[in-house]
Amino acid sequence: MNQDKIEGLSRRSVLRYAAAGLAASPLLGQAQSGWPTKPVTLIVPFPAGGGTDAFARPLSASFSKLTGKQLIIDNRGGAGGTLGASIAAKAQPDGYTLFMGAVHHTIAPSMYPKLDYDIEKDFMPLALVATVPQVLVVNPKKVTEGDFKSSLDMLRRNPGKLNYGSAGSGTSHHLAGELFKQQTKTFITHIPYRGAGPALQDLIAGNVDMMFDGLGSSASHIKGGRIKALMVAGSKRNAAFPDVPCAAELGLPEYTVQTWYGIWAPKGTPADAAAAAVAEIRKAGATPEAKAVWANQGADFSDMTPAQFGQFVSAEVKRWTQVVKLSGAKLD
Repeated sequence: MNQDKIEGLSRRSVLRYAAAGLAASPLLGQAQSGWPTKPVTLIVPFPAGGGTDAFARPLSASFSKLTGKQLIIDNRGGAGGTLGASIAAKAQPDGYTLFMGAVHHTIAPSMYPKLDYDIEKDFMPLALVATVPQVLVVNPKKVTEGDFKSSLDMLRRNPGKLNYGSAGSGTSHHLAGELFKQQTKTFITHIPYRGAGPALQDLIAGNVDMMFDGLGSSASHIKGGRIKALMVAGSKRNAAFPDVPCAAELGLPEYTVQTWYGIWAPKGTPADAAAAAVAEIRKAGATPEAKAVWANQGADFSDMTPAQFGQFVSAEVKRWTQVVKLSGAKLD
């Protein structure tokens, strides 16, 4: 644009062009927000040691290193993850409280009829950060059969003799166990815990016989020999555990349960803070340290946009409504 044209523009027009330029540049807009200017709290609705925690903590470390501000993990376990979700939904929507939920929170509406929050209406979806298959793990001293098929034969001969622990009633661990019982025509007693961490500790100690766990929380214990993996859900083996057979090759082609973890902000969080949070979460997940953790746990970091993640959550709520109905799962 030459000097004559510039002088011909009104002051209002110049300001309008400048505003349009800033709006078109997300990087400039993000820089203007300056988020984060102080520590951010990430509510994790399960105790330490579970699958959500296994991804939240390395993500927190990378976030803090990149931004210079702490991402503080606030473990709020109870009621299958719904207690922490309720607290997060009521948090001040100022951009400094985030919520890391999971597949459990799309199951909960079908299991808990009196929830005081709505995962679709009371939160802003930000990012799907990890997806892992469910894995059947046993205490090798309690379940001494060497492989899945011999263990299944034993379960069928002894209905009700063995039990399985879960992260709580209405969680993916619980539903995975009920689907397994339905598809294999077995009966195993369900013992709910306040999170996968406590359930895993009791599995390792021999106080429960087995678990249908997310691979994220079980991976290190499998590799350490403290528990044994008999099967991963789905139609293919997991790259982190290539020797563990998948459900399809063991005669369970419909057993496709997986666990996923995502991050939300309370509804009403400023758009610029939410956009900055998404950007920083993605950067944190792309660090070499985080990538190593994800690979070690057989997990994938999704490239879904916030809108796509929101659509995914809505689809999961509908899907799990049908699964719960067909499985007959109930709160214990």
